[in-house]
Amino acid sequence: MSWLVALCLLLLQTEAFKIAIFSGNTLTHEDITERAILNVTAQVCRALARAEGKDFAFPRLTAVAVAAACEAPKSSKSFRETIKLIQEKNKGVDTSLYSDPRYHFDNENFTEGRKIITDGLSVVKASNKRNNFEAARNKLGEILHPLQDFYSHSNWVEMENELPNSNLIRSNAVIGNIAAKSRATCRDCIGDDCTNNILEDILQEKILTSGYFDYVPFLSTKPTGKCSHGGTFDRTSKIKPKGGINKDNLDASHGHLHIKAVNLAIAATSELLEDIRGAAGDRPFLQMMGISKGKALCFVIDTTGSMSDDIAAVRTVTSSIINSKVGTEDEPSVYILVPFNDPEFGPLTKTTDPNVFKNAIDSLSATGGGDFPEMSLSGLQLALTGAPRNSEIFLFTDAPAKDQHLRSTVIALIEQTKSVVNFMITGILGFRRRRQSDDSQQQQQSRSRMLTSDAQLYRDLAQVSGGLAIEVSKSELPVATSIITESSSSSLVTILQAARSPGKAENFTFTVDESVRNLTVYITGTFVTLTVISPSGVSQESADTAGSLITASQSVGNFKTLKLKTQPGLWEIKMVSTNPYIVKVIGDSPIDFLFDFLEVSQSPFGDLDVVDNRPRAGVNGSLIVTVTGSDSTTLTEVILVESSGSREVNGSVEALGGGNFLTKFDRIPAEEFVVLVKGQNSNGSSGILQRQSPTSIKASTLIVTSPDSNSVLVPGIPLSVPFSVMTSGAGGNFRIQATNDQGFNSNFPSSLFLETGGSANGTVNLTAPSTTPSGTDVTLTIEVEAPGSADINYVVLRFAVLKTVTDFTQPVCELLSLQSNCSDICSLSMWELSVQVTDGAEGTGVDRVSLRQGNGTMNTSLTAGSENITLVSYSSSCCSPDVELLVVDGVGNVASCFYSVRKAANSSQPATTNSPQSPAAAVVSLSTRAVQSFVLCFSITILGLSLPFEIGIN
Repeated sequence: MSWLVALCLLLLQTEAFKIAIFSGNTLTHEDITERAILNVTAQVCRALARAEGKDFAFPRLTAVAVAAACEAPKSSKSFRETIKLIQEKNKGVDTSLYSDPRYHFDNENFTEGRKIITDGLSVVKASNKRNNFEAARNKLGEILHPLQDFYSHSNWVEMENELPNSNLIRSNAVIGNIAAKSRATCRDCIGDDCTNNILEDILQEKILTSGYFDYVPFLSTKPTGKCSHGGTFDRTSKIKPKGGINKDNLDASHGHLHIKAVNLAIAATSELLEDIRGAAGDRPFLQMMGISKGKALCFVIDTTGSMSDDIAAVRTVTSSIINSKVGTEDEPSVYILVPFNDPEFGPLTKTTDPNVFKNAIDSLSATGGGDFPEMSLSGLQLALTGAPRNSEIFLFTDAPAKDQHLRSTVIALIEQTKSVVNFMITGILGFRRRRQSDDSQQQQQSRSRMLTSDAQLYRDLAQVSGGLAIEVSKSELPVATSIITESSSSSLVTILQAARSPGKAENFTFTVDESVRNLTVYITGTFVTLTVISPSGVSQESADTAGSLITASQSVGNFKTLKLKTQPGLWEIKMVSTNPYIVKVIGDSPIDFLFDFLEVSQSPFGDLDVVDNRPRAGVNGSLIVTVTGSDSTTLTEVILVESSGSREVNGSVEALGGGNFLTKFDRIPAEEFVVLVKGQNSNGSSGILQRQSPTSIKASTLIVTSPDSNSVLVPGIPLSVPFSVMTSGAGGNFRIQATNDQGFNSNFPSSLFLETGGSANGTVNLTAPSTTPSGTDVTLTIEVEAPGSADINYVVLRFAVLKTVTDFTQPVCELLSLQSNCSDICSLSMWELSVQVTDGAEGTGVDRVSLRQGNGTMNTSLTAGSENITLVSYSSSCCSPDVELLVVDGVGNVASCFYSVRKAANSSQPATTNSPQSPAAAVVSLSTRAVQSFVLCFSITILGLSLPFEIGIN
């Protein structure tokens, strides 16, 4: 059987033959990752649709098409963002770990490379089990890099293997017959021809080897007779035997095998994703991938004594959202609740069950509150790290923040997660627990200054995030919470947002395209008047209730909303006020954008890497913008706009394909700014598209970095986290602050001294308590402040907690009985089976048994006197003759057990299989499961050739 036939059989199990075979130009790690994710995600949605008796048309491989096929079209932005994050973590291995051969299967580091994959896989599964999907994505991206490198850096392809090496994702399996360190594996290439440089006996005996790589020539450790990686950057390729064996691109030493390596890497990536899917379950897997019907609903609530009315208002709006949204395309993807008072905050409640969330809200009680300020920023920090990226968070309080030292930490997390925070402030921050008459005049004046300062803190945080600080009385709060219902739409986009402090008369223009619905204007501020002018020239003042442009208006406290008659074209708003104000224009549209700043990679290979903190101020820079929700939108302008002014920096835009646009700027402004994009749909619709990032960005002259190693915290064992600081400005003592959202013990230097234009290194030691459960996610924020508080930058790191895993074996199914009375009229007959499932004496126990295939009824029960044996009974109509049980143990090892009352070919016995869950195993079971099969003959074009195949299909 040729490798193409075998690969087709492998991909046939998930219908990936429709889209996964590659025959074009060089594909990168990012391309391989995206194709596998899109394919497996579509397969999951196909399985869920069929389980519900729905038809499923396999989509094109784009985030927009797959999200739509999954009946979650509004999640295309979060899906695209998830893919980008996993791609970035994958690519980051080449930046921060390029010299570590374990992460690339170089230097014959097969056992070590496999350990990185399997250890990381344990982290992914443990994180998913606790719904910590961000940590799971980070680790997934990291381990996909070595998995994919195996096929381009080893001789697996040259040995004519037709399937991926499934044992790379299993800790207790044999990878292959690895070459001894003393055994020669290569000869010199003949000139530039390296096609036959691997020794014949190595290939004939199926000896596994990989190329050696060293960037610095005099540090080379390549043993005599070993293969080199090859290429410009590999100095070992000049040492005999000369040349290389890598297949990284079409021009590589073994570039003639690049296409085969790519297709096997796609299949191997799909195999690993299928294993994660099996451990998590189909719907949690989709959540990990950012596929869900709606956005997160996230509340941070003050629970001190005076907040009973506020909590009642939250209960009301929660019930309203749940009752109106559940079952619709705007059903929240996850519900998050963080209470706070003083000195306590948390715990964070995160659930996908609306009833669990309602019960958590109902259980809140307003008690205590001896002194005035509360731990509001600690609660907000916990919410920002626990909620998905691009979430909208609502914080309810009537008190100042006691933990103002977290201000810069919260701003760092807002910038890093691009989340919007709205503050619902009642009682004008204050007359809550004691009468002012109880204080002296001096105390009252001090309190007044404090209240003004703390109210401004909330306003500042709202402005940075693109949110609002809504200040109302307690009796007005129920009316103001209407913003929460409106903001729960998962397709809400920001068209314009501007802040002015002090206020002034100013005209703002914005463009509305044909995809926008429910056009709404939000304003916060006092004594603000405005006039709206439509594209047709019609104008209406906000106080005019008889006009035709404003279809509804509402004013409560400092908060005003105007619903406009949606009309495509150029709009204008004339604002008049001497007081500070924020104006925000939003609408519903599937089209939005993602963005990341880029910098020149620190690896020797060049290229551009994503900046995951503040970009450098005052120098040129680049921005990668990705359009979401549309496969036909072209960006024409990308502009950096001052958040509190009108100054702009325009960039030059270059289309990269796939909805990605590279923008280069001559200067990154030092002032706080937002990203504004304009574009055009190429599907024939008229009008300019305009979108703005809600989150403001502040550039910095500091560079703060930490190795992106995605280390794992072992409970009770300190983890050393190194970081580096560099300044392009004046030197001095730079203040260091490190905080984590779990309150784990840590120590770090309080300051570092830097020379002018110099750098320094530091370390944070972080320890998780010994009782911390596996899968716990901790976010560490390291902030660096320049002397005189003139500048701040940060690095945000996520770590997963994982107890040492010792269970590497899959559960086992034992068939106890199978009975049937199936006849030619299947609807009149039934069949049933009984299966005993065990995880071994040293196993972690059976965690879950579910149906991957079958329309019958399944029941499970524990065997009396044993916690490690589960009995499964299943019964079904003979019209559904097959059943596949998916069995998962406590650490995520997965087994698939298949049973059928169909008689296997040339046999009177039912067909059964019991195997680890993987596409490779599934391919094996095609023959054992195939009964009453027929042969489908067809041709498929692969690599430019029309090839006939004969595939037996059940």
